Amino acid sequence: MKSCAAIFAVCLLICCTALAQNSSPGSPASAVESKDGISTATQLTTPAEHVDLTPDATGKLSQEQMQNLFRAAAEKDVENEKRQRDYTYIEREVQNNLDGNGNNKSTEIKTYEILEIYGEQVQRLIEKDDKALNSKDAAKEEEKIQKIIDKRKNESEEARKKRQEKEAKEREDGFKFVHEIADAYDFKLVGTEQVNDREAWVIDGEPRSDFVPHMKQSKFLTKFRGRVWIDKSDLQLAKMDITAIDNISVGLFLARLHKGARITIEQVRVNDEVWLPRRVTYKVEARIALLKGFNVDGEQTYRDYKKFRTSSRIIGMGEIQESK
Repeated sequence: MKSCAAIFAVCLLICCTALAQNSSPGSPASAVESKDGISTATQLTTPAEHVDLTPDATGKLSQEQMQNLFRAAAEKDVENEKRQRDYTYIEREVQNNLDGNGNNKSTEIKTYEILEIYGEQVQRLIEKDDKALNSKDAAKEEEKIQKIIDKRKNESEEARKKRQEKEAKEREDGFKFVHEIADAYDFKLVGTEQVNDREAWVIDGEPRSDFVPHMKQSKFLTKFRGRVWIDKSDLQLAKMDITAIDNISVGLFLARLHKGARITIEQVRVNDEVWLPRRVTYKVEARIALLKGFNVDGEQTYRDYKKFRTSSRIIGMGEIQESK
């Protein structure tokens, strides 16, 4: 799961696409970083100097101020997604498969190690149902890792350039999408609350009936309502709670997300330089290609964030060597 302008975009399709991905084996994760592919995360800037948050005589923020506040926080989150690649971490997924009455039929638990190979963030399955993989499954994961390493080591300059251009385009689209979100909603400042012992603004967003989307994915925005918690010190998205208020169809027969689907995302400050996912919960009823139905709830938790050392290098499958 990525993190919140980027996460918000994922939220629009998570129930239709992420569930299909969750039903297949997780992507392998790297064992190391490339010798020249590690970027250094920069310190957070304080956007207060760019956003006017002076309240009016009644102590309220105007609609324009709240839109600008949301844009500032969401634009920061686009950068957070990029900075996340400087970190390794553990992701644990718990998915409850429900019957038509909402009763739990079965539970799947998978734990992944998230690392990076030559600029690509990937995952390596390390546990099922909180137990280490057997030797056969572990070998399969290592084989997948080696294939990714071999592919990237042999990547041509032309292929690398195309990949980097695609990533730059995705980031640009992320910034555009942020502005679409801000234009799609009427915001209301509810008050302030503590999120992870930090004070945050609480803002509700209701879809505007007169919103005109300019991006393909933006047409889904009016199908959701949400609440965001924005950290008052860093102006970062500390938490999001999003609910589908109507059925959503993607393509003619591709997928259908049912009304009432809900996802909550919590983020935490890491190393005083970046905000990264801490916990994601979801409840979803959807149908893929009119064939397979999903009725699930679950959570994803993230822990053990560790920043890459630029001295790390690939020396073999599953091995990491760091110069002192």
